[in-house]
Amino acid sequence: MLVSDFDFHLPEELIAQEPLVDRAASRMLALNRRTAAFRDDLFRNLPQHLRAGDFLVLNNSRVFPARLFGHRSGERAQPLSARNPASREFLKGRVEVLLTRQLGNNEWEALVRPGRKLGVGERLSFGEDEPGPPLLEAEIIGRGEYGERRLRFRAQPDFFEKLERLGHVPLPPYISRADCSADRERYQTVFARDRGSAAAPTAGLHFTPEILDQIRERDVDIVEVTLHVGLGTFQPLHEEVIEMNSLHIESYEISSASADAVNRALADRRRVVGVGTTVVRALEHSAEEGRGQIVAGKRETNIFIYPGFEFRVIGAMLTNFHLPRSSLLMLVSAFAGRESVLKAYAHAIAERYRFFSYGDCMFIE
Repeated sequence: MLVSDFDFHLPEELIAQEPLVDRAASRMLALNRRTAAFRDDLFRNLPQHLRAGDFLVLNNSRVFPARLFGHRSGERAQPLSARNPASREFLKGRVEVLLTRQLGNNEWEALVRPGRKLGVGERLSFGEDEPGPPLLEAEIIGRGEYGERRLRFRAQPDFFEKLERLGHVPLPPYISRADCSADRERYQTVFARDRGSAAAPTAGLHFTPEILDQIRERDVDIVEVTLHVGLGTFQPLHEEVIEMNSLHIESYEISSASADAVNRALADRRRVVGVGTTVVRALEHSAEEGRGQIVAGKRETNIFIYPGFEFRVIGAMLTNFHLPRSSLLMLVSAFAGRESVLKAYAHAIAERYRFFSYGDCMFIE
């Protein structure tokens, strides 16, 4: 199976650049994976697609301001000629760092730019544009197979406070604007709690407290897991043959209460509905580890789900529209069938659905 089998043309104007004012106003394409039939709907009607006894699972990971702009230590900070981090004037002479996964108390996996110029041993400073010494300092102590770096920050108890002050919302690269203050609230689910994601679990962005209440009123149970979104979710695939690719590691945690609840649901043959590919990956990896049972605790996964995968847990899925040739599109295709998914995507493009993180969604059952 080839990566090119999951390619499609998407007009650039369909890539959502801004969120809707009303989270629940997104469009929703409902796809029946058994009949391959689909129909247009709205996300606010999701409760009507759920059955009494269903089990809805959310990812409560919280996005943190993971994008930093700094300088090589020893270089003088240039006066800001532009305040827009997406502009060439702002980036000139600066280092961009995207923190993707915490590896230890002071160590992080990260993507850096300009990558070719930043080698092991390089020291970086952040916050030099403000009065006084740099607010954060780091050393590059390792390099990964695909250019990612391992950074060690100078230990300090208020690290995350300074990160909140200096960092930017890590909007994905296909959003061609700088982040703004509104993104701190909007690029975050209403149920986000556990800090650690470098990208939002975007299927959850559509929910409002009112929609969650309506779902509970339909006798649908809701539980939460935590998967911190990092490189494993959005990295490009480097090999054309799908089976030759592997994903980066991401961390997840399932509480004893959530594990017990999902296991009871499976035993009672209740439908488990995963909100987002991150929930699917966490639950399916846990079930692999537990031989069909969800296992509580903190774990790491690089599970790669593509057609041919045997799902043990998920019976329905809410998901956004994904990039061509991406591992996420392959996961959705493993669940619903490649031809059915690509036909549904072609319909969504023809009907001018909004794509990717701030875009519309699909409900697949």
